[in-house]
Amino acid sequence: MSADSAAHPRQLRHQAQRLEILKAAADAIAEHGFHGMTMRGLARATARGLATFYDYFSSKEDLLFSLQTEAFETMTSSVSAALEGVDDQAERLYVFVLNHLRYSAEHRSVMRVLVHEASALPAGRRKTVRLLKEGYFNICRDIVSSILAAGCNSPGAGGVGKLDSAEVERLTYSVFGMLNWTYGWYDPRHHGSPQDVARTIHTLAVCGLVARCPQRFAEDRSQRHADAIMPLPLLGNPGRSEAVSRKRLAPPEKNISRGNLRKTS
Repeated sequence: MSADSAAHPRQLRHQAQRLEILKAAADAIAEHGFHGMTMRGLARATARGLATFYDYFSSKEDLLFSLQTEAFETMTSSVSAALEGVDDQAERLYVFVLNHLRYSAEHRSVMRVLVHEASALPAGRRKTVRLLKEGYFNICRDIVSSILAAGCNSPGAGGVGKLDSAEVERLTYSVFGMLNWTYGWYDPRHHGSPQDVARTIHTLAVCGLVARCPQRFAEDRSQRHADAIMPLPLLGNPGRSEAVSRKRLAPPEKNISRGNLRKTS
């Protein structure tokens, strides 16, 4: 057996063990927070001795950086492959949504770490992760932009004449808002399969993106209600606060008891 052929199985075992450590570490960080874990605690959570753990990751930061970069690289490569040969933009959005939800359902702890620990890395490594995140974001953004421009090929559901880049940005972030928080509530026992959730989010997104959807004509009518919505207080009953404010601003009332009426008569 050559040295190269002997090294190959060792390399595969090393990669498999590294992946096991990353998954177990994600569970521990998701439960206790990145700053709540030490290297010794992470080694214990991954069922490794501290010395063995250091063979794979030199620091907590190194582990978190690997977890984040590899997660975004995996999601980007998998959705890019899944989108190959899919030309219809509404269908492309469904593929993107389903791919994201499947990853989230299978790696819930990883998704929690991606959402909550994005700022735990130093600036240089945050920039690297941000660039990977932007690449993934832009795949969805291009799909959203195409649907806005062309509609969804349904009768009467056309696109817009001119795209507003700020609106495209807001809508793309809104799609990710729906996707990224599914890890917090999704339970297959109550909400069905990832495909079921993908259909729900896809329908909500596409019908919201189509520029000539009849619902868009109701937006101007709905806007008149916005001025009537008052900001709520941080604490307390808003109705009581309003009543107290009115009482404080009202002029003092005169004493009109029976005794006073007799004195003034």
